[in-house]
Amino acid sequence: MKHKNMNIEPETDNGLVIQAKDIVKTFYIGQPNELEILHGMTFNVPKGQFVSIVGQSGSGKSTLMNIIGALDRPTSGNYLLDGVDVSRLKDKELSEIRNLKIGFVFQTFNLVSRTSALKNVELPLLYAGYSASERKQRARELLEIVEMSEREQHMPSELSGGQKQRVAIARAMANDPAIILADEPTGALDSRTGRMVMDLFHKLHDEQGKTIVLITHNNELAAETDRIITISDGNIISDSEETARDAAPPELLRKKPYVYVDPHASGRAQDETAADAPEEPKAPQTGTPQGNAAQGIPQGIPHAAVEGGVK
Repeated sequence: MKHKNMNIEPETDNGLVIQAKDIVKTFYIGQPNELEILHGMTFNVPKGQFVSIVGQSGSGKSTLMNIIGALDRPTSGNYLLDGVDVSRLKDKELSEIRNLKIGFVFQTFNLVSRTSALKNVELPLLYAGYSASERKQRARELLEIVEMSEREQHMPSELSGGQKQRVAIARAMANDPAIILADEPTGALDSRTGRMVMDLFHKLHDEQGKTIVLITHNNELAAETDRIITISDGNIISDSEETARDAAPPELLRKKPYVYVDPHASGRAQDETAADAPEEPKAPQTGTPQGNAAQGIPQGIPHAAVEGGVK
């Protein structure tokens, strides 16, 4: 899919989607409580790789995710995303990069509550400059891929947790981004629904060659990916370029493709129902960098304009 508004030219095209060199992130610079969270991380991610970044709470993985997602800048070091030096970009350019180069999938879904599944998927395309007919066609294609076509007019409150996450994944793919960045995407789901979401990521990787970066503390999920980068106390302590599937318990490996079964047709829910879904954690609000990024909203778009829906 050709980006209409991409005005930032890549500096290099060497087959690497992520090039991170000597990434340092420090907070409270110059103050008595100055704190360095990332201590010079260096790693590359080639196109088409499914990589997991693993670390326990406090390891620095969320700080690293914010840098990978262009939600924050490193204090020092260089970060190239699909050939573009993100470290040097202005705020407006960072918004453009987030909308066109990165597909965000968060634990809390971050769907716009007062608009349909279809319009949620259309939102990044709106800010990329596509016409109404182009947006609708693309959004419907993506909802079909994630097996949510029959619920395109449903509001988020009418969807289960797994269904919300599938809509969020469809939205993440709207502008055919360089990477899909998934932050604990199964964290708010039960094990069965989490399995469905992971199967969908594998489908996108295997069939469409998507580059996926999975941020997780779950070693069992990480073991399903092509590569595992483990971080601790702001340092990379291991980086396996080899497949880790053999290390996963057999019951976690994909035994057959996931096929969605409509609970209303079967009389029994295969996906969790909206009533049984775990209480949704509070998502980042529209108007914050995290909330806007998840919804494909460039920096500076008024909250009221978003909540008014896609026209």
